[in-house]
Amino acid sequence: MIKILANDGIDPIGKKLLEEAGFVVDTETVPQDQLVEALKDYDAITVRSATKLRQDLIDQVPNLKLIGRGGVGMDNIDVDYARSKGVAVVNTPAASSLSVAELVFAHLFTGVRFLHDSNRKMPVEGAVKFNALKKAYAGGIELQGKTMGIIGFGRIGRETAKVALRLGMKVLAYDLNHSVGTLPLTFEGGASVEIPFETVSLDEVIANSDFISLHTPFADRPILGAEEFAKMKQGAGVVNCSRGGTIDEEALIAALDSGKLAFAGLDVFDNEPTPSTAILQHAKISLTPHIGAATNEAQERIGTELASLIIAHFSK
Repeated sequence: MIKILANDGIDPIGKKLLEEAGFVVDTETVPQDQLVEALKDYDAITVRSATKLRQDLIDQVPNLKLIGRGGVGMDNIDVDYARSKGVAVVNTPAASSLSVAELVFAHLFTGVRFLHDSNRKMPVEGAVKFNALKKAYAGGIELQGKTMGIIGFGRIGRETAKVALRLGMKVLAYDLNHSVGTLPLTFEGGASVEIPFETVSLDEVIANSDFISLHTPFADRPILGAEEFAKMKQGAGVVNCSRGGTIDEEALIAALDSGKLAFAGLDVFDNEPTPSTAILQHAKISLTPHIGAATNEAQERIGTELASLIIAHFSK
């Protein structure tokens, strides 16, 4: 009987699918420092972003046959090493795309209408400085007609582009691999339309976008730093719902303080789970605690897809 440790949890539907297929699924979280001993009793483990599966751990659990990542990025797993040791590694790259894209726009709507700051100040000052706050937040702008820059045009980047297009925005997209194609937009009632696209250079995205959203894996150096911020439009906004480390946070604060950037929206941070105080307390930053995929719908899709991948692997 195959035993699976769902160490960062799994949606009940995914758990049910696995159990109906004859697997034993345990969902009690094992602390990182106790994983080696615990995994000696399991054939597979599923994780999200919290649990780390590095080379030293993989070496100590030779019975492990599969690692499943519920989500997209696998920065917390030594993927190549695991596969070199015969351990299958699978993830669910498509399941959370829409949820992440919608969070990008939650940050964008928040930024252009100052909700992140007004939600801090209204409870404290709203009863005594109402008119002053009304004046302070009167300079909002609309997203329609603006240019959305997308850095990284994979599944999530393309889903973000589709939301932008539905809002009447222009889209500029960059990806490491130049591509030309169409994006299918579907609407309630079954209507659909194909929107053509062609990716452009990174410099073109940076220089010509009103807002920029990052959708790239972790890189050796930040993708957006002081040099890139200097090339952006005055008053641009940036959103990062991809990976911490892809934005130089010190340079971001400097660009916000100077007025070069109007706002930022961050779901991911350097030094998670302890982001810097300067980032957390900045009045021009909209903040969420790495919840891009944390919708009920996305978690159900992730659980279902992960269960299907695990069942298929052990059925070979």
